[in-house]
Amino acid sequence: MRVLLFGKTGQLGWELERALLPLGPLTAYGPDEFDLTDLDTLRRVILENRPQVIVNASAYTAVDLAEKESDLARRINVLAPEGMAVVARELDAALVHYSTDYVFDGKKNAPYTEQDIPQPLNTYGQTKLEGEQAIAESGAAYFIFRTSWVYGNSPASFVNKVLEWGRQRETLKIVSDQMGSPTWARMLAQATVLALAQGARSPVSFIRARQGIYHLGGRGVVSRLELAQAILRLDPRSQEQIVHRVDAACTADFPTPAVRPLYTALDCGKFASTFRFSLPPWEQALTLALG
Repeated sequence: MRVLLFGKTGQLGWELERALLPLGPLTAYGPDEFDLTDLDTLRRVILENRPQVIVNASAYTAVDLAEKESDLARRINVLAPEGMAVVARELDAALVHYSTDYVFDGKKNAPYTEQDIPQPLNTYGQTKLEGEQAIAESGAAYFIFRTSWVYGNSPASFVNKVLEWGRQRETLKIVSDQMGSPTWARMLAQATVLALAQGARSPVSFIRARQGIYHLGGRGVVSRLELAQAILRLDPRSQEQIVHRVDAACTADFPTPAVRPLYTALDCGKFASTFRFSLPPWEQALTLALG
């Protein structure tokens, strides 16, 4: 299986570049190598590599900044994946793309399924939804994996922020009214590979027969506050912590340019029934990530 990966330097892309290697020849690009919003160059790169599967881990993910940089967010989250899908269709290749729980408004108060109607509250979520729609309308074979609260080796991930705060502050205030499904980037990458490996003999036919949107995140539902408490409890360098209290707060206590949905846990039953496996409970994955 010839695979072309975009976004290799992000926290998911970093894991994917390593996880995808057993599938076959892999070519990976990061933002330093060419501008993903240059659609002519993007097209040329894909045609030169002639992949069977394109894996797009690139995204504009600065949720608050997207309110100001909506044009850039749209070029990265909508036009670039649309361009990938169009060339994939021309080459009889397939596209694997990642989307977000932020396509929902968070008012359901139960895990979202793929049948729930998206209602994004912010520009980031809107552009990710438009990217999904552009891929679905392209005619290409595709998997779209919607995920939630992804963390990994990035300093900006919530897990690493909490670890840092625990070493710098005696009291933390963490929102207790945001609920989601934390997802370790490494397990998300491994799940992608395990799913693709099932169709290794004929990847495009395999994907086309099962194409669509799948929710793929850590199992279970947890608040940001409960997640932060678990991170501090599992911290392998807990002796360096100076934090003594972790207080509950409300999202409204921390005004931001982008409105955030309060409940975005994902029901991943469709993925589990299709591929016959699922990600482990979020706390088990976090234990492994911090071990």
